Amino acid sequence: MAYRRPQFAVLAARLAEPRRFIQVVAGPRQVGKSTLAQDAVAASRLPHRIVSADEPSLRGPGWIRQQWEAARLASAGAEQGGGVLVLDEIQKIPGWSDAVKSLWDEDTRNRSALKVVLLGSAPLLIERGLSESLAGRFELIHLPHWSFAEMREAFGWDLDTYVFHGGYPGAAALIGEPHRWSRYILDSLVETSISRDVLLLSRVDKPALMRRLFDLACRYSGQILSYTKMLGPLQDAGNTTTLAHYLELLAAAGMVTGLHKFAGDEARSRASSPKLQVYNNALITAPSGFTQAQVRAQPELWGRLVESAVGAHLANAAAGGAFELFYWRDRGHEVDFVVRAGRQVTAIEVKSGRSPQALAGMAAFEAAFKPRRTLLVGGDGIAVDEFLARSPSDWVA
Repeated sequence: MAYRRPQFAVLAARLAEPRRFIQVVAGPRQVGKSTLAQDAVAASRLPHRIVSADEPSLRGPGWIRQQWEAARLASAGAEQGGGVLVLDEIQKIPGWSDAVKSLWDEDTRNRSALKVVLLGSAPLLIERGLSESLAGRFELIHLPHWSFAEMREAFGWDLDTYVFHGGYPGAAALIGEPHRWSRYILDSLVETSISRDVLLLSRVDKPALMRRLFDLACRYSGQILSYTKMLGPLQDAGNTTTLAHYLELLAAAGMVTGLHKFAGDEARSRASSPKLQVYNNALITAPSGFTQAQVRAQPELWGRLVESAVGAHLANAAAGGAFELFYWRDRGHEVDFVVRAGRQVTAIEVKSGRSPQALAGMAAFEAAFKPRRTLLVGGDGIAVDEFLARSPSDWVA
């Protein structure tokens, strides 16, 4: 049997329940949303209809009603379990949330047993629609980039392979051909995500600036850069507010994010310079022109990739709501990552060897904030492969 992500069991169990909630599976492109839904629906053995709005022809609310009616007819003669309708790339349809709300409420009044699964590759737009129209009617399943544990189980990857190639399962078969692998990442994943999930679905007045910001964020992943400093390399007359907005859009597409500084209050944290962080290391290495062996031979560059892999592991969990993720820096002291889960704070430092400076940063942070736990990953701390092989929540709970 092919590898199934942990979220498969969650969706399959929910489809088997008599209770009805709209199941929303959201996450970046090429992380397996469609496959997950198809497998879970097949396991349910219920009559089903699976359709996608990710096609060139224009879609609208009327198309949703047509598909809904077809699913109603297909499940009309079914037993008490009803049927399932899966709508893929739902965010591509203007006014989708109002249309879904109207049809769902019709079925509720008519005691229909039809179950509905919505898939979307633009989490920000999905969340907007859910909060605006579908409050109280849905359950969200976040599908992040593939973890080291998943790539190891599905493809037999070791730590070095994962640190360099990241977690795109569709590209796994191409890693033996470095140039082909890089082109696949850049053309089929990066360009598609930017052009179809960001530029077409959000207002972007300066698309060239946003593309350059993405390139800059990938090159400087793991580094703290003020928006003012970013404007220099970007060579654009844009302002810092525009850059912050574009970074939020890129984060919503599951590509790169800007971590805020951990501070005593929300306002100070939001006003800080961001620490750039990719959600998938492939976004760093694919455009670099280096092979895995070439990067592995450069200790400083490899150390950056290892830190980025740990950061991506944490950032993907944070994007799913497991906790909040920050960095910390003050008066020359720095901690790579700070996790806040409720009132519990955990400081995490990533090092490839022993580092007195890292210990000094941890000591300063402990004195200032009294964290529940401090973790050193790499060096003489927790082994990197051990840290990446477990859920981040296991380390910070």
